[in-house]
Amino acid sequence: MRRIALASATLLFLSALGVGTLVSMLFGGRGLAGTTVPAALILLAGVFLAGVLAVTMRRVGGSLGDVVEAANRVASGDYAARVAEHGPPSLRTVGRAFNSMAVKLESQDRQRRQLMADIAHELRTPLTVIQGRIEGLLDGVYPRDDAQLGKALAETRMLARLVDDLRTLAHAESGTLVMQKEPTDVAALASEVVDTFSAEARSRQVSLRLDAPHDLALVTVDPLRLREILMNLLSNALHHTPANGRISIELNTSRDQVVVTVADTGTGIAPEDLPKIFDRFYKGTTSRGSGLGLAIARNLVTAHGGEIKAESQPGRGTAITFSLQTGD
Repeated sequence: MRRIALASATLLFLSALGVGTLVSMLFGGRGLAGTTVPAALILLAGVFLAGVLAVTMRRVGGSLGDVVEAANRVASGDYAARVAEHGPPSLRTVGRAFNSMAVKLESQDRQRRQLMADIAHELRTPLTVIQGRIEGLLDGVYPRDDAQLGKALAETRMLARLVDDLRTLAHAESGTLVMQKEPTDVAALASEVVDTFSAEARSRQVSLRLDAPHDLALVTVDPLRLREILMNLLSNALHHTPANGRISIELNTSRDQVVVTVADTGTGIAPEDLPKIFDRFYKGTTSRGSGLGLAIARNLVTAHGGEIKAESQPGRGTAITFSLQTGD
C-alpha cells in the first residue's frame, strides 16, 4: 500500500506540475504575473490531491487490512473470523465473498469433527463387544464352544460391514467411486433381492411383494451398486415393519427413467426427522443400524444421475422412491 500511495502521489504531482506549466504558459502570454499564479495553483492542487489520495488510501488500506487480518486468522484455524463489509463497492464484494467462504469452512470443519466423533462411536461398539467376549472366553466366564465363537464372529462381520460402508460412502462423496455400468434387467435384479430377504420376511411375519411391468426396458447401471441400494432400503423397511405388515417394491417407467419405490406399512418417520434421514450417521429414536444405509443409497443414486426422496406418515409407513436413467 505504501508503494501504491507513493506511485500515486508522484503521478498526481507530475499531473499538477503539468497543469501548472500549461496555466503559466497561458497567463504568461497575456502579460500576467508570470510565476505567482501558477505556483499558487500548483500548491493548492497538490494539497487537494494529496488529501484525496490520503482519504482514499486510508479507506482502501483499512478494508484490505481487515481482510488480510481475517485471512490470517482463518489460516491459523479460526473459522469464526469475519470482516466488516465497508469501503468501496469492489472491496465490499471482496468482504462479502470472504465471509461466505469463512461460513462454509466453519460448517465443513464442524461436520468433519462430528464425522470423526460418529465414526469413533460406531467402531467402538463392536470392538468393545468383541474384546469383552474374548476376555470372557480367556477368563472362563464363557464356555469355549462354537456358540460363543459364532457370536464373536458375528460382531467381526458387523465391524467389517461398517468399514465397507464407510469406504463406499467416502468414495461416493468424493466422486472417486468406480462404476461398472452395463445394461441391466432391473426387474430380475429386484426379484433376486426380494428372494434374498424372503426368509427373514417370513420369520418376521411380513409379506414381501414385487410389482414390475413385463416390458421394462434395460437400464444402464452398475448392477452391484443397484443391488446395494435395494438391499439397504429393504433392510430398513424390514427393521421398521411390525408383524403382519407389508413391504412392496414397485417398478415403473416414466419417459426415459425407471422409477423404483420401496414402500412399507411400518412405524413411519416423524416429520422433523424426515429431512435428515439421508444424512450420514443420522438415526431416529427407533433405529438400530449404523445410520449409513440411506446415506449410501442417496450417494449411489446420485452417482447414477438419479434422484431419491422419501415420504412418510407416522404409524402408517414409509415410501422411498428413486429414479434411474434408462440410457447411458
